[in-house]
Amino acid sequence: MKKQFIIAITVIFALLSIAFYTLCNYMPAFSFVTLEAANAIMAALALIAWVLVMNKIKSNPSAFVRGVSGSSFLKLMVCMIAMLVYAVLNKGHIHMQTVFVLCGIYAVYSVTETLLLSKIARD
Repeated sequence: MKKQFIIAITVIFALLSIAFYTLCNYMPAFSFVTLEAANAIMAALALIAWVLVMNKIKSNPSAFVRGVSGSSFLKLMVCMIAMLVYAVLNKGHIHMQTVFVLCGIYAVYSVTETLLLSKIARD
């Protein structure tokens, strides 16, 4: 199951990268660099959260909830900071659809991580 988590995160990263590349080709208003950077950051945070939660499960199985909550909170804060940086760097030219896609990236990784980690914790 541990390998499945890494494979799932890698597949999601690849699928989102392909989707962003296609989206940016058809709609140039989207920033590929911004979307891909957010995708890479969320994938890295998901893998870091997986390591942290796995260490907590080994030491105390009831710490799973704290680990998942902490990792979700960490990803949310990083996502909010990234959106703030995007807004500051693009004053007056903020593409709101890009911001909504950034929120979607957070949601995809959070849901996937929570589902897979809860499956690991049950085993």
